[in-house]
Amino acid sequence: MDPKVRALQYLRVMATDKDLAHNLNEDRMRMRVADLERLLSKVRLGGGTARRDKEHAKGKWTARERLDRLFDPGTARIELGALAGHGMYEEHGGCPSGGVVVEMGRIHGTLCLVVANDATVKAGAWFPITGKKNLRAQEIALENRVPIIYLVDSAGVYLPMQDEIFPDKEHFGRMFRNNARLSSEGIPQIAAVMGSCVAGGAYLPIMSDESIIVEGTGSIFLAGSYLVKAAIGESIDNETLGGAQTHDEISGVTDYRCVDEAGALAHIRTLVSHWGDLGPKAGFQRETSAPPKGPKPSAVLPDARTEPYDSYELIASLVDGESFTEYKKGYGKTLVCGYARMDGWSVGIVSNQRAMVKSKKDGLQFGGVIYSDSADKAARFIMTCNQRNVPLVFLQDVTGFMVGSRSEHGGIIKDGAKMVNAVANSVVPKFTVVVGNSYGAGNYAMCGKAYDPRLILAWPTARMAVMGGTQAAQVLLQIEKASLAKKGEEITPEKEEELLGTITKRYDDQTDPVYAAARLWVDAIVDPEHTRTWISMGIEASNNAPAPAPFRPGVMQT
Repeated sequence: MDPKVRALQYLRVMATDKDLAHNLNEDRMRMRVADLERLLSKVRLGGGTARRDKEHAKGKWTARERLDRLFDPGTARIELGALAGHGMYEEHGGCPSGGVVVEMGRIHGTLCLVVANDATVKAGAWFPITGKKNLRAQEIALENRVPIIYLVDSAGVYLPMQDEIFPDKEHFGRMFRNNARLSSEGIPQIAAVMGSCVAGGAYLPIMSDESIIVEGTGSIFLAGSYLVKAAIGESIDNETLGGAQTHDEISGVTDYRCVDEAGALAHIRTLVSHWGDLGPKAGFQRETSAPPKGPKPSAVLPDARTEPYDSYELIASLVDGESFTEYKKGYGKTLVCGYARMDGWSVGIVSNQRAMVKSKKDGLQFGGVIYSDSADKAARFIMTCNQRNVPLVFLQDVTGFMVGSRSEHGGIIKDGAKMVNAVANSVVPKFTVVVGNSYGAGNYAMCGKAYDPRLILAWPTARMAVMGGTQAAQVLLQIEKASLAKKGEEITPEKEEELLGTITKRYDDQTDPVYAAARLWVDAIVDPEHTRTWISMGIEASNNAPAPAPFRPGVMQT
């Protein structure tokens, strides 16, 4: 057979095999996304249909119904922390979505962040995770100079857990400190009181720039009528104490009074329509968006997390057309760095390469591992992006830094520290997408939550832990065996197998992305197909906030 014909047949077979692999990968990812959607559909019910019906009977909408009416119809929106609180506080009846819904979208064309208490969940009371989620929303608003709107309907702190939400630095009181900071920075805040607003929470409307109260349902007071009676002996009803008429005509606490919720939401939109330019832009570069030319994002990752894949395909699935320009292609190959565009925005990509690569210096290098040369390259690229005012996107699928004598003698700690330094001191916005593994110090170097990404997302395939499950389970098993041996218990092979199974399941549960999302270690678990939308909106938001200081990496060992 002619060699050219043979080569062509081989290429056709390879192409077919790759297409088949992509189809299988996509099918498995679609199944994971379907599981995620089923979970989210339950979460979106909040406290359940019975509680929703009770709110409707009072003439009130639910938090999500309010958001649907507030944002510009037909425009993109993203929900942050939808899975906050999942599987937590079961002994208290649970806290779906942390009892508060947070979304970013457009109101009268302006990108805004909206925080809406969910009164169907314990009357909107604040659990510890509620406070954490509210503070995350304010952090995003502060970092990106995004206007924030509060739809208030809350019974205040959940008293059985008051010790976990009241007095510490990152507890309830931090929210009002942030109100003051946002105002001082000129970032607009509007509070609409659509239900209860009691105790310390009563400071929220007056610490916002403008406040609205709804007749009949809205109320604001430091102490309700029962507590007033107990404290000072005064008999008064709640409406007279702190209803809409009281605060509109007597106290002057609120700025606007609306007859119903529809009027309040329309009034918010009117107020936003009057805003002028809210300040200088960061100046991130954008061109016309173009669709990716690679495979679908859902088709890239294989089912087995130990199986290698080509990270160039991952990048091609997310960036515009053929916009990727690689940096130092032949050096430090276990990290792929380069410039690209996402939805037209110029970005710097730092991605773990999961395929085995060959280094002319060190020979074969394992995919997903950060070596000295790759850490050195990434540090330099991150510093260059800071010099050029280019936002950074980290695509995480990392098992950690390379270990062993060769690596240690080659200065892996020094080079790893250089990369961590560059990430920590970056002043351009950083966005992190955990697509697969996120283990150990690799999480830090690739801009984990501790390194202030503007948004951190996870795919359904993500796993976050100090080390991989197999290794961790074996270490934990040895600890457990030693503990039982001290108590004089005999460890039979059957007992050891049972222990290993229990430990492995517990560890796997803790590395699941839902576990991470419930604790707000990530802002959301997203369908891979929606990744570009999240990153694009994140960069648009961050474009409102020029860097507060020049890039200064500090002392680095070279």
